[in-house]
Amino acid sequence: MDWITHDEDVWFDFRGNSPKQLTPGRFYKGTVDGFADFGVFVDLAPGVTGLLHRSELDRRLESLDWDSGDTVFVQVKNVRSNGNIDLGWSIRQSESEFRGARVHDPEGDADGDAIETDENDGPDPVKKKPKGASTKSRTGNGTEAAAKGGPSTAENETGNDESEGSSGDATEGAFEFDSETADDETADEDEAAGEERDAAGSDDVEDEVPSEDDEEPERVSVDSLGDRVGDLVRIEGEIVGARQTGGPTIFEIRDETGVVDCAAFVEAGVRAYPEIDEGDVVRLDGEVELRRGELQVETEDLTELTDDEADAVAQRLEDALSEKARPESVEPLAEDDAVDAITEQLADAAEAIRAAVLESRPIVVRHAATADGYVAGAAIERAVLPLIREEHARADAEYHFFTRRPLDDPVYGMDAATNDVTRMLQDNERHDEKLPLVVLVGVGGTTDSLDGLGLLGVYGASKVVIDAEAVDAEIEDEASVLVSPSLAEVDAADLSTGALGANVAGAVNADVTDDLAHLPAVSYWEGAPQAYLDLADGAGYDADRTRELREAVALEAYYQSYQDKRELITDLLFEDDGGLAGHVSEQYRIKLDDEVETAEANLESREIDGVDVAVLDADSYSHQFDFPPTSLLADALHRQAEDERSVTVVYSTDELFVRSDADVDVRAAAADAREAVPEGGITAVGIRQNRVEFLSGAREDVVDAVTEAVVDQL
Repeated sequence: MDWITHDEDVWFDFRGNSPKQLTPGRFYKGTVDGFADFGVFVDLAPGVTGLLHRSELDRRLESLDWDSGDTVFVQVKNVRSNGNIDLGWSIRQSESEFRGARVHDPEGDADGDAIETDENDGPDPVKKKPKGASTKSRTGNGTEAAAKGGPSTAENETGNDESEGSSGDATEGAFEFDSETADDETADEDEAAGEERDAAGSDDVEDEVPSEDDEEPERVSVDSLGDRVGDLVRIEGEIVGARQTGGPTIFEIRDETGVVDCAAFVEAGVRAYPEIDEGDVVRLDGEVELRRGELQVETEDLTELTDDEADAVAQRLEDALSEKARPESVEPLAEDDAVDAITEQLADAAEAIRAAVLESRPIVVRHAATADGYVAGAAIERAVLPLIREEHARADAEYHFFTRRPLDDPVYGMDAATNDVTRMLQDNERHDEKLPLVVLVGVGGTTDSLDGLGLLGVYGASKVVIDAEAVDAEIEDEASVLVSPSLAEVDAADLSTGALGANVAGAVNADVTDDLAHLPAVSYWEGAPQAYLDLADGAGYDADRTRELREAVALEAYYQSYQDKRELITDLLFEDDGGLAGHVSEQYRIKLDDEVETAEANLESREIDGVDVAVLDADSYSHQFDFPPTSLLADALHRQAEDERSVTVVYSTDELFVRSDADVDVRAAAADAREAVPEGGITAVGIRQNRVEFLSGAREDVVDAVTEAVVDQL
């Protein structure tokens, strides 16, 4: 049975009754059974159904031109032990594109027999020429008969039968195309028509070259296409997507009013206009049609614009997007001089985020895995998700176009950036997704993040950096949009990352400001501005309730800190009547109090140049790999100090945290300590946390040197 060695060249008709009878690697003919958020179910036989997962598609699931009941071709990739069938995509979606067909009847005599197929299945051999050809026939009396599959003028005059070209599917159950005169048939008809003209000496048959008086299509906007079905139109815009189906090439074109799919067909599975790609500014002429209830333009001609023409279209798109995306006004959530001074920066950030939604560009939010960081990230999430739902009908759009990824280490370093770049390149390669907008909230404002930001920049990803504290000058050159009171030279000592993030969220979506009212107060462990306390109280959140929320979020932020916990955080911050937060907060308090009690009993008290310093060996006197993390334990010890000591230092194997009521320049302290202990490998790596890393072998000397360097600053 030589045909077994050529399974990839044929399709099989499965006549078995069990998934285990299928042969992985073969292509099978099936029927679309239904759709889910994660893929398509395809029946290969009665009771034998497989899943074509969305990750296997060569396009987005929502753009797949299949309906339930459609006949399709898929490849069986794997049959699992539980009977589940993993299916793969087949670019060939008609019988004629395979070299043959065979019966797969595991228990029958016909197994392996050839199947007679319809050679005319699939797209007509009469093909549309997208480049330099018109779908409207201008031959003979100027009728559209030839273009629509009817008799040509020459055929009518010579008494020939009607043309055999008829409307056919490029892919079974997918996009339909009107047949047109192919190159060879056009030549034959032109010759026949020419002979008739010469013989009759008549001018009845016009020259097939369009006259100079033929009017060009009218340039129209995408949002007007609904009123122009059947019309020949011209669209100018940017290619925002290009995908090859089993039939036509589908170009997504965006102008200043919207996006529309435009189909161009050469032959099944062959790329039309290969010189046109995503990002090109183009002019397209085509006929507006309704396909399965959706507007689509059947392409007649597609041309890339250059120089002044391209610049004019690009500027028109940019102006329209900016006008639509920029908020009309920005109102701070409460009276705050620092926020009031940066309303233009807030508007810039809001415009960038809203534009990403309008462009169908994924948004990735990075924030610290702390209560303050989660509040900021969740606030932006609360503002963006409704906008995504409005823009996209698909049920999972908010998960597809918005991702929030907490950072255990509140620095956007190379590890985090590499993770983001890897994911965005995979999504771009597999699903033609645009490069994301990366929003860094409280984690991208220092030079520690330069390498990570630079890696994003190499691939052209836009970066919005939002930081309540002073931002290093080098970051200004790396960020696409920067929001920080330090740029306005105002005192922002009382502004938290959560409060700033909530104000950004209010600028992004003013409709959710009521939902955000309590968030700034939740983000402060102590010293919350009265304006934010009053704002929360007015929304029904008193001091006890905001404390419970803060503690609950802090506890949940610790466990699997790299996960967004979207639903849980939403329940805590926006849907809870107090029961959930109260329960989690109680667990937080029990765990923290136990650790603090043990730690306080083992604090080493030092006096250096008249300054009281408390030092804790966290490896010896706290539970490793359990809540609270070392940084949070250092915070709690310093807040609960009864002796009003000036400095608290908590160290573990190869890192230490400094806490002080006075401002401490941890970079300078690390530099001084490095001179004293050059073998210690001392580096300030977490400026926002006053964190220093070192080599564990020199730990005792490093702790002494850093502590003395900090005291010298006081």
